[in-house]
Amino acid sequence: MTPEAQKTGRQAVEDAVRRGSRRVLSRGLVTVVVATGLLFAVSVMFAASSVSRGTLLTMLPFASALAIAALGQTLVVMQGGIDLSVAGGLSLYVVIVTKYPAGDNSRLLAAIGIAFLAAVGAGLLNGVLIGRMRLNPIVATLGTNALLFGAVLWYTAGIPTTTTARLARVGGGLWLGIPAPVYFAVAATAVVTAVVKLTVTGRRFEGVGANGTSALTAGIRVTRHRAGAYVWAQVLYCLAAVLHAGIVNQPTAYEGNNYLLPTVAAVVLGGTSLLGGRGNLVATAVAALFLSQLDQFVLALGVTYATRQLVQAAALAVGVALYTIDWGGLARRLFGRRRASLAPT
Repeated sequence: MTPEAQKTGRQAVEDAVRRGSRRVLSRGLVTVVVATGLLFAVSVMFAASSVSRGTLLTMLPFASALAIAALGQTLVVMQGGIDLSVAGGLSLYVVIVTKYPAGDNSRLLAAIGIAFLAAVGAGLLNGVLIGRMRLNPIVATLGTNALLFGAVLWYTAGIPTTTTARLARVGGGLWLGIPAPVYFAVAATAVVTAVVKLTVTGRRFEGVGANGTSALTAGIRVTRHRAGAYVWAQVLYCLAAVLHAGIVNQPTAYEGNNYLLPTVAAVVLGGTSLLGGRGNLVATAVAALFLSQLDQFVLALGVTYATRQLVQAAALAVGVALYTIDWGGLARRLFGRRRASLAPT
């Protein structure tokens, strides 16, 4: 590769991620923060029980676990992919940290270590299938998801296990009046955001997602960055699973199913480009809070579970439409045609 070509490729990568790559305040963040504020205001007016102290203390731990899992999904989407193995992965990690200790606090750390090793293995499998073998991310992660659920059923036989007392104290404890999982979510968001936005590796990571061809021309190891996204995603899913296992006293073998659609919805509502490249991880975490409060609001209204699922799907559709449709151009075309039809002949 000639120095001129390498320089041109590197410049293309820098141009691809320059717009909004280092900004903390992005359109997606401002939008989701305003939407979350409005949602809480509406909740106070029409469903006050959804914002009571008891309800918030119950909702925030689940929102924290969702935020951490959604961070992992964001990393994958920033590479132009999608990870549908979040359900199977999270379910497996939950059963590992509950079934392996079997109520013995002394075995909890070993169980967490095994869960993280399993997460790295699942991430490497996705990375090889997608990065090396160039399989479609949907097909590859669906296959991995089925494999992970098979491991769950083999290990548990579908029988739930009670979590350990030590993990329950972490998942259900209060630190300075705030649920402990909130601190883990804030710390994870800060660390992942700092790595992606402020380090050379993070800039290259965004560059690979924005323009893989130019990144390859610049000498960046594209396959390694794309595969790494799936590995780190599974690690974050594992952290979310550990917190979830502490929040739920007796988790089932299918706890991860509750995270598949919400993680994707949080990424979209946070304004991360579905084409890869730029993304705002803080906005993703706020979107997780929005979705959790939306679920509490709808639940307080007394609707059915099916309706709650439809509301989540509608939120995902709104997020896609909000960031992918050129509303200004659409308005100009519509009103331009109307003026033209009303003009005198």
